[in-house]
Amino acid sequence: MQSFPKVVRKLISELTKLPSIGEKSAARLAYHIVTNLELADSFSKVLQEVKTSVCFCKKCYFLSDSEFCAICKDESRNSELLCIVEKPMDIIAFEKMGDFRGFYHVLNGVWAPIRGQGTENLKLDELIVRIKEENIREVILATSSTVEGDATAMYISQLLSEIPNVVTSRLAQGVPKGGELEYMDEVTLSRALQGRASI
Repeated sequence: MQSFPKVVRKLISELTKLPSIGEKSAARLAYHIVTNLELADSFSKVLQEVKTSVCFCKKCYFLSDSEFCAICKDESRNSELLCIVEKPMDIIAFEKMGDFRGFYHVLNGVWAPIRGQGTENLKLDELIVRIKEENIREVILATSSTVEGDATAMYISQLLSEIPNVVTSRLAQGVPKGGELEYMDEVTLSRALQGRASI
């Protein structure tokens, strides 16, 4: 990479800061940008626009270009149903599915004391206020199935147990469609067994 001009090396270095982009991929992307000046111009303009106009929704903390995001403005959604997720990209996964018609609340992380992320870094105070003010009846905990995601879900469920008339549920976890049992890890198989449903 030392053969590249200094400014190209700097671009490569910045691109490697993106998730899943290693040095080789960053070099290919940088080369493509440098050799396509129209792309470089449009890329630069879009990045500047993102910097100045994208913010977090004041209600759910999803990405927005105004005070409230398009989902929070959608009056056709079920106002009694709230899905709690770790990050904005989790909302995209739910929206692609198309089955969920409630609202969301983004925590912006998980409870991870080993990494120095306590519950004070999450949007929990805002969550409690929102549940009480908006008359939420069911909260779905959709945190990841990691130790930290599980701990976060358990912590939130304890907080919500003090609010009357709110049902708390957690996403089912277990064997994925097309998965073969012999390749499942013990935790996944155990959760599938515990969460079994009658048919």
